[in-house]
Amino acid sequence: MSERINARLSQPLAEFVSRMVGETGLYETPSEYVRDLIRRDMEKREGQFLQEAILAGYRDLAAGRVFASTGDFKADMALLDRKEAEGWQ
Repeated sequence: MSERINARLSQPLAEFVSRMVGETGLYETPSEYVRDLIRRDMEKREGQFLQEAILAGYRDLAAGRVFASTGDFKADMALLDRKEAEGWQ
């Protein structure tokens, strides 16, 4: 299923899109260009989320907020919740 989106562009933006589309551009249609921009934005945001999660894990490690895994994800998450509730004491 697809959705139709209509957008008004200022003259400078419309001219830029025109340069990006057609025989001399990178894209065949404005829609193709917009879809590519949205996909790239999604990938960028997902990458930022992963980077933030890795950084949070590093900060936990640096602060000594670590524990030995039981090898059972649900048990580890329960242990993590307990440690969070106790303030890692």
